[in-house]
This record gives sequence, structure tokens and C-alpha cells, in this order.
Amino acid sequence: MYINSMGHYVPSARITNDYFEKINGLTSDWIVQRTGIHSRSKAAADENSDSMALAAIDDAITRLPYDIKEVDLIVAACYSIYDTVATPAHVAQQHYGIHGAKAVYASAACSSFINGLEIIEGYFASGKATKALLICSEHNTYYSNDKDPKAGHLWGDAAVAYFISKERQSENDVEILDIFTEGLGDVGKGPEGVKLRPGEDGISMPDGRDVFMNACKYMIYALRHSLEHTGLKIEDIDKLICHQANKRIVAQVAHMLDKPLDDFLNNIETLGNTGSASVALVLSQNAPNFKKGDKAALMVFGGGYSCGCFIVRF
Repeated sequence: MYINSMGHYVPSARITNDYFEKINGLTSDWIVQRTGIHSRSKAAADENSDSMALAAIDDAITRLPYDIKEVDLIVAACYSIYDTVATPAHVAQQHYGIHGAKAVYASAACSSFINGLEIIEGYFASGKATKALLICSEHNTYYSNDKDPKAGHLWGDAAVAYFISKERQSENDVEILDIFTEGLGDVGKGPEGVKLRPGEDGISMPDGRDVFMNACKYMIYALRHSLEHTGLKIEDIDKLICHQANKRIVAQVAHMLDKPLDDFLNNIETLGNTGSASVALVLSQNAPNFKKGDKAALMVFGGGYSCGCFIVRF
């Protein structure tokens, strides 16, 4: 499998930590010390998950080596969806006139993007598709409760769009070396660790400690599975990207892997937790800085729980 083009969209607005001190008493120093977040992205009043998804696709199209109408599979993989019936996959199909493509939606919380990759891998393996569009758009601030002192200050908004093919399309393609995912609903707090119940209290995280411990453990677990599958060693990986949930989680993963923090790419400081878009967003933002042959490993942990890893080679 190959990534033919990556695109992303990040709203221009930033909500700084000072805002939260006014509404729930959390100081900027307290937030930075516990999360590493200084500001977070926020969609405008006229934006939603679908509009951000289309903006990310528009960005990716500028580097796409074939006509978007050649896509025969569209997968929307996210959780903060605008419409649970007309998903971003269907909206994109209409907007770009991608006639005849399969259009599906999948969610595994913050692991959704990697699960979307695995779904595409399955369609490719069965011979039912050859070119796919993977969309992940998270409008977290639409659902978050800013007054919640446990999690209200974490969330940011963003979208990514990846065009993926079964066979290489150009010399600029990024090769996907491995995809690994696993559900962890029977681990720790499981389905109660992170919740999004729109009719109740929005996105909530009742037990951050349980999320923290399991995120650190299982992102490394997923990484080791992918390294084993590819025959690579941790020393072969040039950059690592963790789900951008908390900068302290990244630091702990680095410590447990005995790797310097400089080996990790992050954007949480300015964008907050952009959900399942986060690792793909970091990769898309940093793609121009990778050299031919460089390898990156992207690790995720999702509320629910679930984990995953995928490794790419430029």
C-alpha cells in the first residue's frame, strides 16, 4: 500500500489557556504542566466536520498524481461526526463527483484513522478496490464542555485526507510497511474511559489516570507488534509520532523506549488534542521535512479502548 498524497486543514482560530482560567479556574501553568498544551485550534461558527474534511481533501488534491474520480473507495474514520447518516465519505463523493465508489464510515475513537487504513487494506486484499480516499475530521469543540475541569481544556479541531493506492503511482509515494490495530475494550476502564454522549455532557474523561497508564503501555505494545511484523528495530525508525492526547504521555513513551524527545514529532502544544486526526496531521505537516528512505512510526490509543500503529517509508 502507498500513500499518494496527504492533505490537512487546521482552523485558524486558537483558544489560549487564559480562556479556561476565566471559566473554570485552571491556570495556564497548571494546564501546561499537566498536558503541554498552550493553545488549541477551534473551528469557526460556519465550519463543521464535513467542511473541514473537504478543505483537507482540497489540500491533498494539489499533489495527487491521478484524477480523484479514479478513487473507488472512500472511508471516513472519525468520531466527532457532523451527521451520522450523511457521513464525510458521502459528502466527499457528492462534492467531487466520485461515481461508483464505495463509501463507508468507521469509528474506533482516537484510533479511527489507523483502523481506516486497515479497512482499506482489507478492500485492497479482496480485490474490491485499488485507490482509496481516507478522511478523518474531528470537530471536538462542537461537543466539548469547556467548563469541565478534567477534560474541557484538551480539545482542538482539525482534518486530514490521505489518498492511498494498492500499487505505486509515482516516485513520491510513501510506502506503508505495516498496519496493526487491536481493540482493548476489556482493558482497564474500557468503554467508560473516554465518552462522547452529545445529549449529556459532551466529551468527558472521568478517569484520566487510567487513560494515561494504558495509553503509554499500549502504544508501545502496538509499536512493538509493527516492528516485529516488518523485521525492523526501533533504531531503524527516524521519527516517532504518538497520538497527541497529552505531552506527558509522549514524554513517558519516550522514557519507556529510552528514546530522546527529539525523535518525536508533536503539534499538541499549539493545536491541543485533535482526536483521531492527530497522528496523521503531524505526519502531513512534517512530510516535506522527511528525506528519501526515512521511516516514521505512528502510534495511537483510543478511548473505548483501542490501540494501533503504522509504519511508513518515504
